[in-house]
Amino acid sequence: MLPVTDPDALDDVVPDTVLDGARYGTCTLRALSLRGDSARYRGDPRRDALLTARFGTGDHALVLVAMATGARAAASGPAHRAAAEACRWIGRAVGRSHARLAEDLRAARRGELKSGLHRLTDRSLGRLRASATEQGLAPEEYAAGLRCLLIPADPECRTRVFFGVGPGGLFRLRDGGWEDIEPRPADTTGAPVFGFGSPPTAPAETPGGDRLTMDLNIPTPPTPYGPDPTAPDPPREPFRFRASVARPGDVLLLCGAGLADPLRGEPELRDHLAGRWSGPVPPGLAGFLADARTRVKGYADDRTAAAVWEA
Repeated sequence: MLPVTDPDALDDVVPDTVLDGARYGTCTLRALSLRGDSARYRGDPRRDALLTARFGTGDHALVLVAMATGARAAASGPAHRAAAEACRWIGRAVGRSHARLAEDLRAARRGELKSGLHRLTDRSLGRLRASATEQGLAPEEYAAGLRCLLIPADPECRTRVFFGVGPGGLFRLRDGGWEDIEPRPADTTGAPVFGFGSPPTAPAETPGGDRLTMDLNIPTPPTPYGPDPTAPDPPREPFRFRASVARPGDVLLLCGAGLADPLRGEPELRDHLAGRWSGPVPPGLAGFLADARTRVKGYADDRTAAAVWEA
């Protein structure tokens, strides 16, 4: 069922499904955002928003994937507007700083990346609070979770950076099995991030020789990603950050809660997607859409996801 449309507010019309994809450097990107079955049944618009953008050219380009989910406390219209605005704000902030961000990625300056991206995220979410005030809404009525992925186009740089605020998932498909590498709130003080089934005390390296990524708790250094003194304070939710080095054959999956929850809760879905996405060739756009919308009983929220296949 289509949502009810105000003829004087056609800018608020939200498409049922958004699908995007391209190849950059050594990786292939697929991204989508689709309305959940429950919203489709009720005639509500999609609460999720998705932005994919390339800043810069050649090997110095930087690809941003941003996804946001409007707060459930908001009405259907404000929820998607807040999510879309969060994506636009972080897109502007990253785009204006893309040259420095790409340089920090190539130089593996994880401490500077974490502190700088934390500032950009705080600034973007602070803008949402300001926009809520302008519209006469309570901050919780115009809020969104925001999750982002940075991918350098430079084929010599295999660093992929996740950052954001709010629920969802970050997964890696390696050697046919899924690893849950989402940083937990308790890990933001510097504890290592491990995958499914890791022991309480883990080694500094994996058996394959990969150094385990740390969430660095480093004081904010001087940075061009400076705070905006005019922006209100953002919500005090945990900021999540992870920088990881991709191997050939890896698939990195960033998603909102609508896909992360069934992936964590339903082994059959994990097995199905692992089988579909472990081949030597990434799926086309239509195939990725069909895979990502695989129905799982009890899960009917919007699904927004971005997957990166490493050549």
